[in-house]
Amino acid sequence: MSLPTEMRAIEISTPGGPEVLKPCTRPVPQPKADEIVIKVAYAGVNRPDALQRAGLYNPPPDASDLPGLEASGEVVAVGAAVSDWVVGDEVCALLPGGGYAEYVATPAAHALPIPMGLSLKEAACLPETFFTVWTNVFDRGGLEAGERFLVHGGSSGIGTTAIQLARSFGARVFATAGSAEKCDACLKLGAERAINYREEDFVEVLKGEGGANLILDMVGGDYIPRNIRALAMEGRLVNIAFLQGSKAELNFAQIMMRRLTVTGSTLRPQSDASKAKIAEALLARVWPLIESGQVGPIMDSEFALEDAAKAHAYLETNAHIGKIVLKV
Repeated sequence: MSLPTEMRAIEISTPGGPEVLKPCTRPVPQPKADEIVIKVAYAGVNRPDALQRAGLYNPPPDASDLPGLEASGEVVAVGAAVSDWVVGDEVCALLPGGGYAEYVATPAAHALPIPMGLSLKEAACLPETFFTVWTNVFDRGGLEAGERFLVHGGSSGIGTTAIQLARSFGARVFATAGSAEKCDACLKLGAERAINYREEDFVEVLKGEGGANLILDMVGGDYIPRNIRALAMEGRLVNIAFLQGSKAELNFAQIMMRRLTVTGSTLRPQSDASKAKIAEALLARVWPLIESGQVGPIMDSEFALEDAAKAHAYLETNAHIGKIVLKV
């Protein structure tokens, strides 16, 4: 298939607010030996995109400077060493960057088939959140059936995914959210208790249940010491973002005396091999759950590619429940 030489894209003209996202024309990427090129149908909009736009989350040195960490679409070119995909396959993929564009290149091992029964629009919402939740909740966090699991931001893309997966694998799920509507959404997805953080103290709620065995946190700030207090003996805290800051004062005697584990990770800087292993686990363990209807992406809204600035402005209102996508 012959590809055009240029494509429409959205670039970060300078670090700043949503208004710095500007339409541009860029060369169409060419695949390296282990890569595929996808003609993008939909691109997911995620918090790391907004952090990159603000100048707080630089892409890896060899990644595109365009925002966008997940997309769905059609394979239109394959590298010389690629055997798993052929031109014409429909995929969703985790991206090193560059999703806000008509075409994007990504390692072939980071692409997954569109789950049976899902549209390209729905599939674009899977990679970033499902890769993140799987590696942090199940690989790093070691969540097991019967354990008490607390996820903050339960109505976010990460939160809605974490609630569904944790429940599907037999955990007792608790979630925090900032409104009655968002709490209701968490309950409908499988949380046994949704805590409106504007009205209740999640520490007291979890201590009343015996403490959380695992907490997934993207808030940070003063949530960090509160998370420590909310953990059960030998509990684990996994941090994946710090929307309220990465610094806090902690009494480490609590960690030592209660044998707690505090850890965390970011997805984007991990090696291609590490991400490929996550993709394999998702295909084997999670894709069947999606195809059976037990788990799925929660959609909030769609914007045109040219309206990426509006999508970011909406993301930062925190009014959404689930995922936001760009139609390319």
